[in-house]
Amino acid sequence: MGGRLVEGTWYAEGYEPDADGRFVRQSSLFRDWTRDAAGERFRPEAGRYHLYVSLACPWAHRTLIMRSLRGLQDALPVSVVHPDMLDDGWEFREYPGSSADPVLGARYMREIYQAADARFTGRVTVPALWDTREKTIVNNESREILRMLDHAWQGVARRPAPDYAPAALQDSIEATLDAIYEPVNNGVYKCGFAQSQEAYEEAADELFAALAHWDEVLAGQRFLCGDQLTEADICLYTTLIRFDAVYAVHFKCSQNRIVDYPHLWNYLRDLYQRPGFGDTTNMDHIRRHYYVSHPFINPTQHIARMPAIDFMAPHDRDRLPERRRQGAA
Repeated sequence: MGGRLVEGTWYAEGYEPDADGRFVRQSSLFRDWTRDAAGERFRPEAGRYHLYVSLACPWAHRTLIMRSLRGLQDALPVSVVHPDMLDDGWEFREYPGSSADPVLGARYMREIYQAADARFTGRVTVPALWDTREKTIVNNESREILRMLDHAWQGVARRPAPDYAPAALQDSIEATLDAIYEPVNNGVYKCGFAQSQEAYEEAADELFAALAHWDEVLAGQRFLCGDQLTEADICLYTTLIRFDAVYAVHFKCSQNRIVDYPHLWNYLRDLYQRPGFGDTTNMDHIRRHYYVSHPFINPTQHIARMPAIDFMAPHDRDRLPERRRQGAA
């Protein structure tokens, strides 16, 4: 279930809906940027920063994909929390695929936040980019960390190209990221965490209308913004890959599955089979986290069986043109 810090003190508590029962997501509060320019406080350097993630979390998964695409595994080490998020929030404890915190030796993720701000108030979330020199969290907003790793870290990346948010497409990418965020990325949570039937119906209507729209868009183009893989595709992928295995059941996103959308389903397989996508996807962490961590939704904490999904099955996306750019994996 998790909780939050209030003036640096931890309280185990659930999410508070608005007056109509809608789920309201907290805004990220650490919003500094790494920039590769003289005089900048946070300049990208190999080994200086540490990335805290959950393999279950779609927001953290975005950053892991970009880290892999850029070849930053050696330059930017990570710590992976345990998939269960219970009354103490994210924890560093033994579990296959999880790891310890070598930076502060923390037991709980909240200790990282307390080290950055002893009087921090807010949810303790991942991803979080920690600066070992300044001893603070630089940023905990996944969309911004994604862009930093894409653009500002090219000087320390093993694969500095291609650009996943090229200047010519940036307006389209930003508009697409905005368009998929509320109805899809956050929409599955608005369905699952709704505290009224009306709030659930509203979120479900928006979610499935958006999925139908993007299925239609992808009928005629390889990626969300045309013939190039961009940050927008990364951000949609991390929701789609969790949809049939978790959201369709646990969050009651049951009207349709992704396998019911021919173009979205082929698109998802296309992405999964690319370096950086499938190899950063840990379905055990994903499924355990959701089914165990939300007892207010699933009080038995039983993990539903994995549906028969073959992400490695052939797809039809090669029928659509893809711009091959220098440095593409």
